[in-house]
Amino acid sequence: MKNRTDSFVSVGHWPSAGSFEFNTDILATNPINLSVVLGVLIFFGKGVLNDLLDKRKQRILNTIRNSEELRRGAIEQLERARARLRKVEIEADEYRTNGYSEIEREKVNLINATCDSLERLENYKNETLLFEQQRAINQVRQQVFQQALQRALGTLNSCLNSELHFRTISANIGILGSVEEITD
Repeated sequence: MKNRTDSFVSVGHWPSAGSFEFNTDILATNPINLSVVLGVLIFFGKGVLNDLLDKRKQRILNTIRNSEELRRGAIEQLERARARLRKVEIEADEYRTNGYSEIEREKVNLINATCDSLERLENYKNETLLFEQQRAINQVRQQVFQQALQRALGTLNSCLNSELHFRTISANIGILGSVEEITD
């Protein structure tokens, strides 16, 4: 029993475990124990360390492969997008060119239609002027003819006496008679 109490009593005399120090006294440290512990660590730790390094290497390689695949996919998408962009730019140029051509055609058609309308209006104006001119000339002729006829009648009435008047009527009847004989 005394040995047991001595062991508990001796616990009270141990140095505190609060500090950690290296024992540099090679004789106090057990070199054989240290070499065994280091050998075990190197032997088993080498495999664990190699496994850890191999796993890390595989993860890095997988990440690089995934990155390369993503990069290739991004490059392919970029090329497709560039091809679509070129196609759209070509179509836009065609639409722009066709649009300008269509605008020019419409402009020429509009100018031609306007010229045709102006020409028709000019012709209508000229026809209207000619018609009004002819109408004015005809009115003047009628007025001149009526005035001349009235003067002639006035002159005849003032100059004709009944004998001259009788001879004129007889001459006219004779002319009408000869026209009737020719027609029979």
